[in-house]
Amino acid sequence: MRALTKRSASTKAALALCASSLLTACGAASIGGDAQAAVADTTDVAANIPRGEQPAKCPSEGAALQVLGSGGPIAEADRAGTSYLLWIDGEARLLIDAGSGSFLRFAQAGGKMATLDAIFLTHLHADHAGDLVDVLNTGGFEGRMEPLTIVGPNAAPRFPGMASFMQRLIGKADGAFAYNGGYQDGTENKPELIVREVETDEGAGAPVGLDISNDYSVMAHPVHHGPVPALGYVVEVGDANFVITGDQSFLSERFASDLAGSNPTILFAHHVINGQPGQPRGLHRTPEQIGELAGAMKPARVVLTHNMKRSLDDLDNGLAAIAQNYTGPVSVAQDLDCYAL
Repeated sequence: MRALTKRSASTKAALALCASSLLTACGAASIGGDAQAAVADTTDVAANIPRGEQPAKCPSEGAALQVLGSGGPIAEADRAGTSYLLWIDGEARLLIDAGSGSFLRFAQAGGKMATLDAIFLTHLHADHAGDLVDVLNTGGFEGRMEPLTIVGPNAAPRFPGMASFMQRLIGKADGAFAYNGGYQDGTENKPELIVREVETDEGAGAPVGLDISNDYSVMAHPVHHGPVPALGYVVEVGDANFVITGDQSFLSERFASDLAGSNPTILFAHHVINGQPGQPRGLHRTPEQIGELAGAMKPARVVLTHNMKRSLDDLDNGLAAIAQNYTGPVSVAQDLDCYAL
């Protein structure tokens, strides 16, 4: 399963096309009462989009993954940018991505930076990292002093590596939000951020284990996302495990090969393009390619997230395309949906 498939000439040509032209992103709840109803009552639900388990509140015991933001890079309906929150025994422990709007969802979910072990970013597109500084800003009021690990990809042309990104964001001398510079060294009543970069090698890099907690384990898997250094994540908690594909194209060959037959509890797949003509193919998997990935990995269920309107508008065809290679249950996430593991 660890064999790396060699890229064909046509694949390399597609890769070159991505690098030259695709620099931008292609583009229920643990709250209660009326607020919960406002989030759940959407045009998506009215359109009978298939919905999986969505308890009103993440469980206070055991592990669960909450989808804070289920949307993409365009302001559409009521979906925040991509973000996930791992809960263990009622505490928020791991934040994966902090897309635009997820700061509000983090608050609605009851998340606290004080309890986080780490923050992981799949890549540095705004719809995955735009609210990171807001999460850090609110965390500065919580009194946490223990260091906090933050993980992301390495650099590439027009994309800083994680360390440089954080320096540009909150550097004490010249960061965009320099007043939060205490995160750089653990001063000014802020915890120090321990920044780690994962080498992606255009999606062909080796998986990297991240030693974060004794309660769960995490592997970062480089994926191909055009010219953008990007990662997917596999998290194991007890007997369960889930996979977050991140934004990846069909050129993520090592990711598919390494995880073939891994039987995850849930595969969270990013659902951005619908496979119809006129949409760029070098950044994201089409529904058919999501189905091929799921068919190889054999998850117990697939949850479609990072949803864009163009994909949801063609959902029947998308589900049929997925079903060509994966016949298990498929549902569509909404913001604040919680999935017990």
